[in-house]
Amino acid sequence: MSSAMLFSSEKALVLFSGGQDSATCLAWALQHFEKVETIGFDYGQRHSVELQCRTVVRQKICEVDSRWLERLGNDHLLKLGDFGSISETALTREKAIEWDKQGLPTTFVPGRNLLFLTYAAIVADRRCLKHLIGGMCETDYSGYPDCRDDTLKALQVAINLGMNNRFVLHTPLMWLSKADEWKMAEELGGQSLVELINKETHSCYLGERSQYHEWGFGCGQCPACKLRKQGWETYKAIKGN
Repeated sequence: MSSAMLFSSEKALVLFSGGQDSATCLAWALQHFEKVETIGFDYGQRHSVELQCRTVVRQKICEVDSRWLERLGNDHLLKLGDFGSISETALTREKAIEWDKQGLPTTFVPGRNLLFLTYAAIVADRRCLKHLIGGMCETDYSGYPDCRDDTLKALQVAINLGMNNRFVLHTPLMWLSKADEWKMAEELGGQSLVELINKETHSCYLGERSQYHEWGFGCGQCPACKLRKQGWETYKAIKGN
């Protein structure tokens, strides 16, 4: 689950939502694997506009590096409507974003990453894709327990045992801050990739895309927007502009 590795001739599947994290992971995968496919989920999310962003980012990311065009393969979009209907959260309902007694925001969707990675493994198994790549992070995040490194290591073991396979789960953002993530994007694809992620990806939990800020589109107030804004400001401060 290391973020640093050499180029591999093997195939990978990226959990790609259309947000900053998954777009950075897609670029990372295209840089490190010979063939890369993507998978996304329509689960009744409040910010469903991210599904539209997926298409745009997939198209434009290949303009960043000509080699990536040859490496980018099929996209898979799965509809999980029932999941959204049973997860009564601020991410799947029109309700206020608050913090519960456990210190978790009401945007936490229980079991989401566990479900997504299990579905991804099923697709990967049928497509003969060995590597699964997700944008989970334990550094700059809202405390979601299914983003923790221990959770994902345990899930990798469970999936491999349950499917009699040897998938490798990569989380290249696990120990990075949001500022580090912008820096990674710059290292992977220069300012072209940074600009693409800034203008075309979506992070805002409320689905706000009518308001553009220097760090991207969003409401500016939800936890996702605040993390993205803080990361961008730190990244720009370090660069000195």
